[in-house]
Amino acid sequence: MQKILVVEDDLGIQKQLKWSFTDYEVIFAEDRKSAIAQLRRHEPKIITLDLGLPPDAANASEGLATLTEIMALAPQSKVIVVTGNDDKENALKAISLGAYDYYQKPIDTDTLQIIVSRAFSLSALEEENRRLSAAQPAMGRIIGASESIQKASRRAEKIAQTDVSALLLGESGTGKEVFARSIHEHSNRKDKPFIAINCASIPENLLESELFGYEKGAFTGANKTTLGKIESAQNGTLFLDEIGDMPIGLQAKMLRFLQERVIERIGGRQEIPVDIRVICATHRDIPSMVAEQTFREDLYYRVGEITIQIPPLRERDNDIILLARSFLNDYKVEFGSQVKGFAESATNAMLNHKWPGNIRELQNKLKSAVILAEGSMIEADDLGLMASTEEPQLETLNLREVREAAESRAIRKAYQIADKNVSKTAEMLGVTRPTLYSLIDKYQMEDLKISS
Repeated sequence: MQKILVVEDDLGIQKQLKWSFTDYEVIFAEDRKSAIAQLRRHEPKIITLDLGLPPDAANASEGLATLTEIMALAPQSKVIVVTGNDDKENALKAISLGAYDYYQKPIDTDTLQIIVSRAFSLSALEEENRRLSAAQPAMGRIIGASESIQKASRRAEKIAQTDVSALLLGESGTGKEVFARSIHEHSNRKDKPFIAINCASIPENLLESELFGYEKGAFTGANKTTLGKIESAQNGTLFLDEIGDMPIGLQAKMLRFLQERVIERIGGRQEIPVDIRVICATHRDIPSMVAEQTFREDLYYRVGEITIQIPPLRERDNDIILLARSFLNDYKVEFGSQVKGFAESATNAMLNHKWPGNIRELQNKLKSAVILAEGSMIEADDLGLMASTEEPQLETLNLREVREAAESRAIRKAYQIADKNVSKTAEMLGVTRPTLYSLIDKYQMEDLKISS
């Protein structure tokens, strides 16, 4: 349960508050020393503090001193000061020292309940904001707070300032080029060219000239000397997408370039030095291709000095909703749409869909939905998705474990649907806010950071 520290020397008021705050774990202290001891031990989010504490119960000096010490030790706690009926001056002084709010005696428990509930809500929102700020991937283009994308992002950040060759692995549509551009933009080459080429989209007989360029007269139609992608990326970054589809014959020439850092244009004889950073990507299983001798082992080791696995969208939990909101905002501007957000049916459909096309599929669904939506909220039908009705395979027949797993999933879905609004989440789940806090604490949902 959420904890409240009540700093009050009046035993009658202590009993009154204990029976009023039944949804919370109430901890008591009667003076400054015991208040600080309880604060250190329990780390409560919310504290009610009577300013008239012994040994100077007739004045506010001891209460204000206690408040000052509390704010120094726990500046993020919410302190509600309780003052005498005609003591507004000290109440305002307490606010200036960092108190969240004040309440004047005699105590009306219903009113105090409302103040405490609001304090808990604000504390939860602030903690969630801190979590999201700390969880934001360092690479600016990358959106997501899931552990899998955080891990990939941290790895990308670490190599950005180096010139090591990186190999980005992941299914089609997972955002490998976004990672490559982010690495470039956080590197020392960020003001130089970023040149991308898709090895799978160019016919084999043209890929070599696209990469290495050609001299005038090198072949029929070569009417002028043309720089290739490698040379065009001078001092910048070359991104070779789908390198797993590079013809085996061209792989040897690419390996020589990576080793010697010189190229020869087709039809040329002059070696041209090139200073670039190379990032490659593929959705293929390169180790298996090496074993089958369809991809050169020495090239694999050269391009994969560092490998980064980009997770598929279906493994990124609630990142789906974060990405959807970002794309929605972009497309609303692009198409001048008045769509405001997602209906519950759309959110459920997105969370249940397996996304075989990953982020690219999500972008396409959102773009068409923004264009076709007839209401102010996007529905599942607008996305062309339907919530899955398939029963999940149970990994256990233990009813307690099944119930806990179901409750955890429901809380996470409601939290995203409610756009991280605690009150709406609790209302959607049909529980009180304190009960929601208790459940989040029970299931150790550290990423939500609402529990005490």
